Amino acid sequence: MQPAQPENTDPNALNIELSEAIAEGEYANLALIAHSTSEFVVDFIRMMPGAPKARVKARVILTPEHAKRLLSALEENIQRFEQSYGPIKVHQEATTYPMNFGGAVGEA
Repeated sequence: MQPAQPENTDPNALNIELSEAIAEGEYANLALIAHSTSEFVVDFIRMMPGAPKARVKARVILTPEHAKRLLSALEENIQRFEQSYGPIKVHQEATTYPMNFGGAVGEA
């Protein structure tokens, strides 16, 4: 016998668990992106001014389809943010970070 589900519960709803440690989040001010034929690898990095070394704080590996869905979700959320708070200013600074990951690399 299965336990009764509460009324108005969507049987297709996803129950997502968020631990306290993950909920605290990690600050990153640089993202490096590499890809192969089967995956995108996004490294979130924290760089501190004057520090000779930067540290990867999180690495997320996505399928190409999920990477494209993430791009769409970010575009939609940036549009919503800018409608509420105005345009986000992007400063075009030349970066000289060593990026020796091999293959095509982008940064954000």
